[in-house]
Amino acid sequence: MRLLINALALWLTTVLVAGVELIPFEPGGTLETVLTFLMVAALFGIVNGVLGNLIRIVAFPLYVLTLGLLALVVNGLLLLLVSWISSFFGFGLVVNGFWWGVLGALVLGLISWFIGILVRPIVGKKN
Repeated sequence: MRLLINALALWLTTVLVAGVELIPFEPGGTLETVLTFLMVAALFGIVNGVLGNLIRIVAFPLYVLTLGLLALVVNGLLLLLVSWISSFFGFGLVVNGFWWGVLGALVLGLISWFIGILVRPIVGKKN
C-alpha cells in the first residue's frame, strides 16, 4: 500500500513542480507510465529506507542543531540520487537541479503524508 501511495504522490509532484518530471519507458502509453511511476517509487523507497536512514542516524546532531531543516536538504539530495540512478535505465525521474529537488522532496513528502492520512482509516479498519 505504501508503494501505491508514494507512486501517487510522485505523480502529483510531477504535476505540481515544474522542475521534476518523469520519462516513461518506451512506447510511453498509460501502462508504461504507471509502471514507471511504480518503479521510481520503489527505487525512492529503497534509497530513502537504506541511505536516508543511515544519513539521519549519522547526522542526528546536525538535525537537532538546524531544528530539522537539514531534512529538506537531505530529502532533496535523495531525490536527486534517485534521478541519477534512474538515468542509467534511460527512463525514470528527472530533476532539473538541487533546489527543484528540495522543492520536489518537500511537495512529495507533504502529499504522501496527506494521502497516508486519508487512506489510514480505510486500510486500518478491521472487520
